[in-house]
Amino acid sequence: MAIISYLNSFPAPNALDILARDGQHEVIRIDGNDSDQRNFDILGAANAYQCVGARDEVLVSLRVDAEFLQQTPNLLVVSASGSGVDVFDLPACTKAGVLAVNQAGGNAESVAEHAISMMIGLQKHISAADRALRSGWSGSRLSFTVRDLFGKTMGIVGLGNIGKRLAQICREGFRCQVLATDPYLSLEEIRTRGAEPVDFDALLQASDIISVHTPLTEVTRGMFNESAFSKMRKGAIFVTTAHGSIHDEQDLADALASGHLSGAGLDVWEMEPPVKDHPLLKMDNVIATPHNHTLWWSR
Repeated sequence: MAIISYLNSFPAPNALDILARDGQHEVIRIDGNDSDQRNFDILGAANAYQCVGARDEVLVSLRVDAEFLQQTPNLLVVSASGSGVDVFDLPACTKAGVLAVNQAGGNAESVAEHAISMMIGLQKHISAADRALRSGWSGSRLSFTVRDLFGKTMGIVGLGNIGKRLAQICREGFRCQVLATDPYLSLEEIRTRGAEPVDFDALLQASDIISVHTPLTEVTRGMFNESAFSKMRKGAIFVTTAHGSIHDEQDLADALASGHLSGAGLDVWEMEPPVKDHPLLKMDNVIATPHNHTLWWSR
């Protein structure tokens, strides 16, 4: 029998029902509001630890690093909901002989649809028009001249499970030209996944819309900064459902305020949730969501 611990809740509510029917394992909930002493009394005996992947939802003491692993000698596997593993120190897990797993691909449809919805919403000014009407606006509807997604050049950064599904939707559903960059895939594999391979600078310069689907690493941290935004087409749209810290939020706000970029769809943030007076939240040409692209279990 294994002891399975999980933090606060499982991303799929039926997980507990499945484990209960199996009846061979002890499943214990850890409460993020409890004391570390109580939580580690449980974790110290646990063989598995299920944790959310968003770092700001997890107390520092409950993130899996070398100190955490020293207090959990029976741990065999740690699991993150979704594809992100921001809360795991992977080298420390490897050194301790603890398997780290994620749910890559499980939310590909959900995240791809979320990105598409923000692209369409920005080009149709849906959020801005909604806010205007609710505030008593009575101007000309020509103020909300819209654009179509159909036929646009789509740039995808990271062509994994999510990027591949997004490429398919854009290519087959909207007849977009799809460009992609991914250093971990061969040129042939990028083409097999439905995109034309280009380098990062070429993608920035050629795309009408850029959508980010790469993990947060030391390589990708801050890759969308003032320099990158300045290379994007004037009037282009930036969308990210990947991870906070891949884009520099102040540099993005500056690119939007100057009019160089026409809009941004942001589901991930440096700090989640962002502070209420964050400059990006004050912009009508920004669609903001609270990292909820992975909440797909109601399908």
